[in-house]
Amino acid sequence: MNQTHEQWVYHSHSIADTETLAAALAAQAQAGMVIALDGDLGAGKTAFSQKFAWHLGVRDVVSSPTFTLIKEYEGRLPLYHMDVYRISLEEADELGLEEYFYGPGVSLVEWSSIIPELLPEEHLHVHIETTGLEDRTITLDGYGEGYAALCRQFRQNGVIG
Repeated sequence: MNQTHEQWVYHSHSIADTETLAAALAAQAQAGMVIALDGDLGAGKTAFSQKFAWHLGVRDVVSSPTFTLIKEYEGRLPLYHMDVYRISLEEADELGLEEYFYGPGVSLVEWSSIIPELLPEEHLHVHIETTGLEDRTITLDGYGEGYAALCRQFRQNGVIG
């Protein structure tokens, strides 16, 4: 795997700050975008997903798909919200995730570190780390030129919600 990689770190001090980042990502979303989302329990993965969905135009209630594994929502683009926490790599492989990853919408995969082999080579990895009561360090790793460019753009210009 010899591809472009860029990293950018965002410091959030509130849910409003996290929403600003989610809004900026949603504004850049396009068909086939894959966002791999990781962080400890309670770090804010679902809250991030909800804010991202809202800014993508989803008006349904977005909840963690822990037991359903994949929920689909309609917005400016379809949103495929996945949670692979409770399944094995083998079980995930049987879900046909490629159809979502290369489909007409945006795939948002919570607990993506469980299935790294199944993710497309080119994707955006978002890791949320709790650093205080409301403080979070959110690290974006862009793999592939398109996602690397997104990280460079945020590094140069910041995020605008």
